[in-house]
Amino acid sequence: MGQLAFGVWRGILVVTVSLSLSACVSTGVTAVADGVSSVGNFVTGAPEGSPHPIQIFVASTRKGPQNSSDEANPDGVAKFSLATISVPPGHETGLVERPSFGSANRMRDFVATSRRGLDDDQFPQEVASHVSGRIGSNRDILLFVHGFNNGFDEARYRLAQIVFDGRFGGVPVLFTWASRNSLFAYGSDRETAAASRDALERLMLTLANVPGVGKVHILAHSMGAWLAMEALRDNAVAGHPDLDGHLGEVMLASPDIDLGVFRQQLARLGEQAHVSVFAAHNDRALSLSSALANDRQRVGALDPTKPEDKAAIEQLGVKVYDTSAESVGFIGHANYANAPDIVQSIGAQLGASRKEDRDTVAVIGADGRTAAVPTPDATNSSAAPIAVVATPLPTEPAVAH
Repeated sequence: MGQLAFGVWRGILVVTVSLSLSACVSTGVTAVADGVSSVGNFVTGAPEGSPHPIQIFVASTRKGPQNSSDEANPDGVAKFSLATISVPPGHETGLVERPSFGSANRMRDFVATSRRGLDDDQFPQEVASHVSGRIGSNRDILLFVHGFNNGFDEARYRLAQIVFDGRFGGVPVLFTWASRNSLFAYGSDRETAAASRDALERLMLTLANVPGVGKVHILAHSMGAWLAMEALRDNAVAGHPDLDGHLGEVMLASPDIDLGVFRQQLARLGEQAHVSVFAAHNDRALSLSSALANDRQRVGALDPTKPEDKAAIEQLGVKVYDTSAESVGFIGHANYANAPDIVQSIGAQLGASRKEDRDTVAVIGADGRTAAVPTPDATNSSAAPIAVVATPLPTEPAVAH
């Protein structure tokens, strides 16, 4: 009878955790907030009332003709492409509008309108061409790593939504790994994510070495946060702890990372890393993830109102933002993208003016290479700052170092 009861309980737990962790692709919130001004041709140029095109680079370790399946590429090597995602004119901040049934409509839904494959040599060259002509923080790259139970299209649309809602003016890049896109594949996804570490490690260095690039910011969600931190750790061990001076903000949203593992990852990165954690103690997905790991504390579920969690945060030496009050939906596992105030403030934070290079422009020289050089007005003290000045994040860090 004891074995039967355990089996029934385990079955209930698996179903419950699967339904909860499906929130990794949750896209529900309807409130609309004011946009944050920005520059950059990824979020401008569409006539009013028309779909808004956003170009994103994709590095995929997925199998298939367009590297979009839920199976991993056997060699573990990333394949590259450049995609255009259409954002509907009536888009509401925090939503990824998709049809409940039938075909997608560009006037109502997110739609992928084009894709062009790139080989290993073309990829960095194409990224460099997109960086060229940009000024200050708009020379930056945003590298997004999705979490558990994300299909290929869901990941592309989510990044496009973050870029649009956050008014990010730099160059967005998606790293997509072969999530099984199944509610019951948590363990399988963890193994597949682990097998993608080398590809993500190489991608980070490739982006950091794009001529003319500013900073490489990393935004990683849930299980993708663990993957991103592992790749950063591996780069640090190999002698590139700050990606050769180009590592920018590292933003971990609802990170599904064991607290002890996170301490070890941070120790490798060193104090120069700008790591932020968006946590929510009422994140039900992470509560169940913790239960599957024998109640091990997940970083994304830290509660700064608890003395033991506050002490742990102080020891970590990172900024932890408590987003519990901004939770969207029953699960509350995707606040970083679903809550309008948070996603817009993330974009503003990434677009903040940096004194050291706010007057720097990326240009292609006569030799065809891109380089970062001062703008003609760089020596003019009266010249207005080029890049966006960030507004504060909606929630102050629980503990900031």
